[in-house]
Amino acid sequence: MELESNINQKANGDVASNGGSDSKESSVERELNGEIEAVELNGGPSNGHNHIKKPLPVGDGHDGRIKRKAKRLIQRQNSGSGSGSGTSATSLTNGAATAGGGIVPSIASTTVSSLANGMLPSGTGYVVPHRRWKNSRRSRNLTRGRGLPKKGGAGGKGVWGLPGSEALAEVYEDENDPNYDSEVNDRNVELREVITEITPEEFFKLAEPIVLEYYEHGDTHEVAVSFDEILQSPLREYITSILVEIAMDHKDSQREMTSVLISDLYGRVITGKDIEKGFNMVLANLPDLILDTPEAPVMLGNFMARAIADDCMPPKFVSRPEEHQQMNEYAEQALRRADALLHKQVWAHLDNVWGMGGPLRPVKTITKQMTLLLKEYLSSRDVAEAQRCLRALEVPHYHHELVYEAVVMTLESLSQTTEEAMCELLKSLDLTCLVLPAGMEQGFMRVFDDMADIVLDVPLAYIILDRFVERCNRAGFLTDKIINNVPSRGRKRFVSEGDGGHVKPATLPMRD
Repeated sequence: MELESNINQKANGDVASNGGSDSKESSVERELNGEIEAVELNGGPSNGHNHIKKPLPVGDGHDGRIKRKAKRLIQRQNSGSGSGSGTSATSLTNGAATAGGGIVPSIASTTVSSLANGMLPSGTGYVVPHRRWKNSRRSRNLTRGRGLPKKGGAGGKGVWGLPGSEALAEVYEDENDPNYDSEVNDRNVELREVITEITPEEFFKLAEPIVLEYYEHGDTHEVAVSFDEILQSPLREYITSILVEIAMDHKDSQREMTSVLISDLYGRVITGKDIEKGFNMVLANLPDLILDTPEAPVMLGNFMARAIADDCMPPKFVSRPEEHQQMNEYAEQALRRADALLHKQVWAHLDNVWGMGGPLRPVKTITKQMTLLLKEYLSSRDVAEAQRCLRALEVPHYHHELVYEAVVMTLESLSQTTEEAMCELLKSLDLTCLVLPAGMEQGFMRVFDDMADIVLDVPLAYIILDRFVERCNRAGFLTDKIINNVPSRGRKRFVSEGDGGHVKPATLPMRD
């Protein structure tokens, strides 16, 4: 307690002597400039007296002192335990007193808990505030609040606002703002749903994937649902024209599916008038379609005849060509084709106007058509027509049957002319890849397996087969597997050879 009274008396004397000369300086600045002696925090008493250590002067080099703004009161409480008096608290207070019209600051009073060991407890005494407190956003008033940032972090210099506030809509809109849009911010606006109309070109792009997908699954109900989603009333008449134009670029099986689709869409998605308008569009567009599809008039005639047979439009559509406007020569040819198909009393044949699809036909029907194809080729020797007819059958998995029928027909003809023609046909089919090597091998191997039955009708079958295989080998389209598996019949032995001309069995019967 004696040390506390001595320190207070010495501090009051120093303050009284310096108060008149420089009253505007804070206690912190005078302490840093050596005008106030602070209690040494890191040392103990020496020679029985407490030494007061003056901090080193820190300044800008002009007057040897730092000019700082006066800080508010900083209260710091440190826990400590003394060994003598039993008190454990250190309180730092900063006060101000006026003297001679100026402000005279007072030094902080230090309470020392115990000096029994001659040392001050660590963490006690007056501490100069750190620079980091200057830029802190925490409240200076520690007696109120929890020391959190002001305004939730939205206040202070260089702060753009509360984090996340940029996503909130602005309630107030300044008309003087350069980004202010009077049309957008006008409150007297009525919003209505506007459905944009698509053009026929855009509708064709949307409908084409639906039709191509229909060729894969064949579900007309799915097509109707898809058209209902994208269809608008002015575009209904374009459905028929789109279906017919897409089908012209595909095979007969897809054309048959297109005719079935038109019949199923009738009455649900499109009407008879829409179908007539669609065919009129195709008739007018025939001069352009014939450039890519030379048989477009014949195909269009088949489509119109099939639609009339399915009761999708009246027969007068093709029987009265004078009702159509701006008829061209290709349109007249298509109408004549449809009228010729409808001239017969029975329209049941129009159900197969496109023929039957390849996989849907029975095997016997396909075999019969391949036999007719080969007979027509032998009479005309037109390889291109034979290839076209083979493509029209649409049975690539069954081409080995054509090879089998061609070889058997060669063996039964007993003519070298037929052998040359069939060798030329098989070579052309191999070069154009209409018949794959696997199909060629399967056809020849089937003949080799049936030679035991064929030789009963054609005794010279083995000789003709050897000659034909050798000719085909010279043509270069037979594989080694075919050549190595060619069968050969055993030679009949003569009487002079001692066995009586009989062929000996493989095993001799045992006698009793």
